[in-house]
Amino acid sequence: MEKIKFDFNNMFSASIGSAHGVSQQDIDEILPEARLCAGHLKKIIANPQARVNLGLEWVVLFKQDKKEIAKLQKLGKEIAKKYENVISLGIGGSYLGLKAAQDALCAPYYNEFKPLRKRSPRFYLEGNNMDPDTLQVLLKHLLPKKTFVIIISKSGETTESKAAFALVEAWLKKGVGKRYGRQILAITDPQSGTLREKVKREQKKDALSFRAFPILKGVGGRFSEFNMGLIHLAIAGVNIQELFSGVKEMFDRCSQDDILKNPAYMYALLHTILYRKKAKSLAILMPFSQTLKSTADWYVQLLAESLGKKYHRKIEVDNDGVENWLADEGSLFSKGRTPISAAGTNDLHSIQQNNVEGEDNKVLTFIRVEHFRTDLKIPGKGDLLSGKSFSALMHLAQEATEWALASENRPNCTIIMPRVSAYNWGALLFFFEMATAFEGELLNINAFDQPGVEGYKNYMYYKLGKPGIAQDIANEIKNHPLIKDPKYIL
Repeated sequence: MEKIKFDFNNMFSASIGSAHGVSQQDIDEILPEARLCAGHLKKIIANPQARVNLGLEWVVLFKQDKKEIAKLQKLGKEIAKKYENVISLGIGGSYLGLKAAQDALCAPYYNEFKPLRKRSPRFYLEGNNMDPDTLQVLLKHLLPKKTFVIIISKSGETTESKAAFALVEAWLKKGVGKRYGRQILAITDPQSGTLREKVKREQKKDALSFRAFPILKGVGGRFSEFNMGLIHLAIAGVNIQELFSGVKEMFDRCSQDDILKNPAYMYALLHTILYRKKAKSLAILMPFSQTLKSTADWYVQLLAESLGKKYHRKIEVDNDGVENWLADEGSLFSKGRTPISAAGTNDLHSIQQNNVEGEDNKVLTFIRVEHFRTDLKIPGKGDLLSGKSFSALMHLAQEATEWALASENRPNCTIIMPRVSAYNWGALLFFFEMATAFEGELLNINAFDQPGVEGYKNYMYYKLGKPGIAQDIANEIKNHPLIKDPKYIL
């Protein structure tokens, strides 16, 4: 089977000049550090307790029990056969991962045309914002008895998903009756949290109510598509074992010790050099495939939440040799590349002007799909485009974009994807996950926590009067209110 390839020719000084490209000397200088980082990451991955404690259990999700995956696929078929609609409620990776999967692995306009769904239900992804205009339209036009609901929340307390679920649950209960819980599946912490407690209460009343799958320990939201996203894939009819085969293939390639032959590690290494030495702080991911635009949106969360950190990492080791990672408040970092999602050829008519002639602080990553599912040929004779296929024009546009950037000495690289399939998409996501994990090692930060996300949550909880807020957090909010001077509002 054809494999994903990583083309990084346009990252080197030989292609784009020494002022903006990576030299052999740059690589030689960072390799000793990179080898130590690779050894450290390998050691953690090999230790099951360390993987769970530090948040790297996602690395081995492709090894999930085949019998359990078969049961999940069976349940997915049952849901697909019985219901016309599925509402999935979640935010962050619980939304972005599913959206990326649906757009990549289901047919375009999947919800609009019944033959495209192949007896699978429509999917509506909600619970990812507090805009009242979207969810109310959905509930007004769907029939409760023909709708299945999935709620994804580790704690059950995330404001956006919790609010949406409260509304959807009441709508379902009113429209279905006392057995409405049989149309709900919760994906949540296996032991604790308000959503897990609700699952336990409802199942005591009715064993078939509020079926549940666990969010596995050591799997953070942005790394969790191959955990919490599986029931969504099963309902849509995606072959999960094919997906996992692609993940395993990339896992094997990204496990080799030679960094210069490890595609994910080379991706992280080159971007780190360009970030440190050439001030390339913006990371633009531009797939030349409309079906992969949502995958680029998923990547934005992955990179931003993993690498945008205030402090370096401080590693403490207990008596059993188990590592604990703390924020080193004596070593301020406050850095991390900023990701931006784009799409070719759409954005060649928008941000590409800035990419080519604007501030030279960017690295572009293209995703080139070699074989599309279908193709179209332009009719007519005598015109420049007559007889050309859409796929050939897409490939030419991607090649031309590379050339335009390289001719202006702008670094860029290309991930070559044979086709958009479950196998290749699984490999693609794992490639980005491993690259992000390794970049975290190179930066000496904790790539698997997200303390900065808690700020807005704490403010909202404080204003909503949630009990149990730490006194120091409450004091911080109380003593530093937002100041709104009318003279600065026009």
